[in-house]
Amino acid sequence: MMVSKNNLNKGQNKKPCWVIKIGSALLTADGKGLDEQAIAGWVKQMAQLQNQGVRIVLVSSGAVAAGMQRLGWTKRPHALHQQQAAAAIGQMGLIQLYESVFQQYDLHTAQILLTHEDLSNRKRYLNARGTLREVLKLNVIPVINENDTVATDEIRFGDNDSLAAMVANLVEADRLLILTDQDGLFDRDPRKFSDANLIKQAEAGSIELESYAGDSGSLGRGGMLTKIRAAGRAARSGASTHIVNGRTENILLRLHEGEAHGTLLVPTAGRVAARKQWLATHMQSCGDLLLDRGAVKVLRESGRSLLPVGVTAVHGDFARGDMVRCLDHEGREVAHGLVNYSSVEARKIIGHASDRIESILGYVDEAELIHRDNMVVF
Repeated sequence: MMVSKNNLNKGQNKKPCWVIKIGSALLTADGKGLDEQAIAGWVKQMAQLQNQGVRIVLVSSGAVAAGMQRLGWTKRPHALHQQQAAAAIGQMGLIQLYESVFQQYDLHTAQILLTHEDLSNRKRYLNARGTLREVLKLNVIPVINENDTVATDEIRFGDNDSLAAMVANLVEADRLLILTDQDGLFDRDPRKFSDANLIKQAEAGSIELESYAGDSGSLGRGGMLTKIRAAGRAARSGASTHIVNGRTENILLRLHEGEAHGTLLVPTAGRVAARKQWLATHMQSCGDLLLDRGAVKVLRESGRSLLPVGVTAVHGDFARGDMVRCLDHEGREVAHGLVNYSSVEARKIIGHASDRIESILGYVDEAELIHRDNMVVF
């Protein structure tokens, strides 16, 4: 089979895209205020990568932590309105610093603040994707953070690792780089066990990895667990994830040169279709469907739709078109998707063959509880 020259050049000319996430502990020198010297070092590396043809998207934590420092707070507040106030105050200094340092390399930045609702709504998701792609075309560095000043518990991502993974899906990034204050993922907490071993490479989404994760620090909402799960989400669009120590000298350039550092989590399958990438961004569901073993096998191995007969229980209150999770008998997430029947209707038809739906409900909308085109399997 011949490949046209145009198609070949198109593949070769596609610039790689990296999403780089920097955590609060790094950005604020463990709570002492914005570490301007460290930030200048990362920006210098990103500028060099940009000049070498790598498109850069920066997901930056630090707004709440920077606000806390300005206010003289030593502990992250629990009250949402206090967190939002700290974020509003800290975001000003954070974005101003990025803009001033990037301009030293004749690069502009674009501030983009997102909530989960922005990406779970299909229209707003497409708008965000279009904006990001246009910003990248203009050779501008997007600086992305969760919109902590307006986000509520119902619509917040919960941590910027998850946000970074969803942004990686949004721009179809090649790599997700998570810069942290640890050397990578270990099989035990290296701060407590001197014989802990670094996991140098593994498959993204592996359940075994979650047993190695520890708790988050006092400044952030994440931890190693959120980084592992973020790698699984990023893998859906084909991105590899590097979890590395951001304090390693020239870490971004060294990764670009092919050096092995930290933990590399690689995808096990190809890119997911664009619509299913959007479906995969939904982190909050309206209810759960418990599946029997047969249904789990069918979804994972055959890629078929979910029928009522394979569901054993329904939890939650949802309407037609809402997002629901599909769980196995041990409560592990198998898939999620847009349901064709309300929770009231679903409770009546589960365990029954599709040809009995009309006799049970008096009508039939769809033969499937969730159609495969409206579902993403994990």
